[in-house]
Amino acid sequence: MGPRLTTDGGPSARVLALSARAEEVLNAHPRTRDLTPSLPQADTSPLRIALLGPYSAGKSMLIAALRRLPAAEVEKLVDAAPKTQKATPHPWNGVTLVDLPGTLSGNDEHSAAARRGVRGADALMIVTTSELPGEAETRAILQALDTDGFADRSVVVINKMSAENSDRDVILDEIRKRLGPFADRVPIVPTDARDYVDAANDLELTDEHRELLASESGIDALTAELRRIITPGVEGVRPKAQACELLRVLADAEQRWELDGEELDAAQTAKRAEESVSRAKEGVLDILERESDVVASRIRTAGGRAADSVSEKNGVVPVDIAVAVTGELVDARTDFYVRFSSSVRAACDALVAEYGDGVPEPEDWVNDVDSPEATLAAPTESPYERAIREAAEKAAKVGAGRLYEWIKKVAGSSERAADVADWLNKTRAGQKVLDAGGKITNGVGKFKPWGKGKAADKVAGWAGKVQWAVAVMGPVLDVKSVVQDQSKWMAINKRRQALRDHFTDVALGQRTDLADAGEQHLSEWIAEVERSLSDLTHTGAQIIAARETALTEIRSLRDEVEKLAGQATD
Repeated sequence: MGPRLTTDGGPSARVLALSARAEEVLNAHPRTRDLTPSLPQADTSPLRIALLGPYSAGKSMLIAALRRLPAAEVEKLVDAAPKTQKATPHPWNGVTLVDLPGTLSGNDEHSAAARRGVRGADALMIVTTSELPGEAETRAILQALDTDGFADRSVVVINKMSAENSDRDVILDEIRKRLGPFADRVPIVPTDARDYVDAANDLELTDEHRELLASESGIDALTAELRRIITPGVEGVRPKAQACELLRVLADAEQRWELDGEELDAAQTAKRAEESVSRAKEGVLDILERESDVVASRIRTAGGRAADSVSEKNGVVPVDIAVAVTGELVDARTDFYVRFSSSVRAACDALVAEYGDGVPEPEDWVNDVDSPEATLAAPTESPYERAIREAAEKAAKVGAGRLYEWIKKVAGSSERAADVADWLNKTRAGQKVLDAGGKITNGVGKFKPWGKGKAADKVAGWAGKVQWAVAVMGPVLDVKSVVQDQSKWMAINKRRQALRDHFTDVALGQRTDLADAGEQHLSEWIAEVERSLSDLTHTGAQIIAARETALTEIRSLRDEVEKLAGQATD
């Protein structure tokens, strides 16, 4: 049954509301489900002050002294055998003193019972002796004050201070050193419970001696400190205790999600695969961003060259410059595809080296990058083709005429594209251009199975790039748009600026289009890679996902509880 919420809206209600949320989170997975009984519940019972300390520190005698028990009851409490093995409650001044099993006795069951008692306490009496705590005891004290959050709800009791050779000031100084940063926050009370009990029960003592023993025993000072701690009452002290216990339960829940064995191996395998795929993707994206920027820069530079070449006499871009600029546009796109495809190939090779031939080849979709552009070749002469032909004929420049013939040759049909592929593969240099990935040819003049078709597709792709470049060159080559009044310098400058603006617009559009197309194709291939690795990563990915979801919710709760615990302290 979950915690019942109070309605006052105070710290107790807020702690219990967080506890209710924690119950939902912990119940969501078998790993943490059995922790829900440890969550704080609505509780109006008397405050619990637990006595924590090593075996034979005199905790039972302290309880006898605080309760002012008569001799018979003292003997029964202190000399009971066996010694305290489980948390034992004792009523005192409206609260419950909880005598915990002694720690550091070598008995694991005692230590575990003491630990459970601390977790259920509202405040602590940390009991040590004039012999001073050792390293293990000091660590236990600091854990209670710091990790367990009892620094403002504790008193450190140094019992058996009347022992021989006990220098009070030396012992207090040593205790303060061992408490470190908590020395000024936690009251330290020297006591000797045996002296107080003797003062109350030894009939042979004089009243003066009895009063001296009682006053120097420190029990009255201890009583005063305990009353100070419990003065705020249940509603003032318990929310802090419950918030700290809730933090401890959440810490236990986090620990349950520490993976080991087969689960750890599966999760690590999935994580490594995720990181490998992510590296491959990021590497290609870096190249894609850089190379699309390079294309844009080359387009702007080419446009500037065309604009600078505008003749002051007739406003025309010389045909040889137009041909060179067109070639630069084609080269820019070609270089982009070569470098981008190479980066994808490198990413694929890295994954294949790590996970084997089951990694899907990216070649199919890389080849597809060029194919849509091949459809730009129109069955009839386009206005741009006509413009460049007219410009070539008018200027009688052989360079432009050759460019026009190249366009017609490779863009007209797949047969011509195949002819060009054959021609390229007749030389080693041509083979290198055609088969950078080593997937098409079997050497000069030879093709692998299906290689010739792939080669023709490549050539057609180049044709598409030429068609695109000619389209971009439209404003440069369209002689009808040349300024009529060639005598005005401003008109020439206006044409030059218009060309620069045109190429700037094309550059921006190309950078975006190439980046978008590259990201889309890369995402499709990465999705195929992830599917191909799913058998290897599925189990681990599920474990990681469940773990991350649980830890995110646990840590979010922990942050809220820590804030509330701090408010309860203020």
